[in-house]
Amino acid sequence: MANAAPVTLIVGDEEFLADRAVRAVVAAVRAEDPGAEVHDLQGGKVEPGELTGLTSPSLFGDRSIIVIRAAQDLPKDVVAEVVKYTARPADEAVLVLAHPGGVKGKALVDGVKKAGADVVTVAKPAKGERLDFIKAEVRGEGRTISPAAAQALLEAVGSDLRELSAACGQLAFDTQGKNIDEAAVARYYRGRAEVSGFTIADLAVEGRLGEALEQVRWALATGVAPVLIVSALAGGLRSLAKVGGAPRNLRGGQLASHVGMPPWKIDRVRRQLGGWGPEGISAALQAVAVADEQVKGGGADPGYALEKAVHTIVASRTAR
Repeated sequence: MANAAPVTLIVGDEEFLADRAVRAVVAAVRAEDPGAEVHDLQGGKVEPGELTGLTSPSLFGDRSIIVIRAAQDLPKDVVAEVVKYTARPADEAVLVLAHPGGVKGKALVDGVKKAGADVVTVAKPAKGERLDFIKAEVRGEGRTISPAAAQALLEAVGSDLRELSAACGQLAFDTQGKNIDEAAVARYYRGRAEVSGFTIADLAVEGRLGEALEQVRWALATGVAPVLIVSALAGGLRSLAKVGGAPRNLRGGQLASHVGMPPWKIDRVRRQLGGWGPEGISAALQAVAVADEQVKGGGADPGYALEKAVHTIVASRTAR
């Protein structure tokens, strides 16, 4: 961002991207004027006349950056003040408005747009677009990431953009070479609860008893909470039930919409369905429910409860 607009309206409910857009404006102003003062305000707490006071010329000629977050909560009279200001902004001030979109505060959005504000949209990425987000974050660090590694990182860290961005930065800092591969992701993130839980769930539903038990013990030894492992087991089994019970005539996007999963995950679950029947899935889910109760205080040994659940899941796999 070379030069900050006098008034910038950031619209969208993705908090991380909205924060990033705010920081970009602040950085652009401070690149020109390092002494610019930032006033960070919440919409519901802005008083009438406060904007006028903050944007008034300083005795020392310093620029001001006024950030108003949750702008949908601005009082009606303050909205009118902001719209009027946007039409004739002060020379020594930059105003940034963050609005989540939606109906509330729409008069503000429409008013400042019409008055000439610069608009930045920060839409929440769809599930399929998060891989593109990861690739872009890594590219911003001067590196590349393989498709398999990007997928592994998404599964390991989850869909929160703030955590994904931090993970990309950490990987870029800690690894060598131009390209980040799947092995690097596994090396740095296999200790996270999500990775351990999902890995155990995949091994169990695929009938790989020895490996699943080994991963359970390793996860517990490295401090993974038993309740997170139970949650991953339950999630893996529910995915089997959803895909296995879906109408046979559904394909592609219709199936993805029906079961609430991205296509890549549906493909993996389909591969895992071999050897599973409705009765087996039901028995496995019951075993996981028992383990859930035990790891939450109903049993004396969470490790034993988890291993017993894994044994039952693998044994249930042949039930048709």
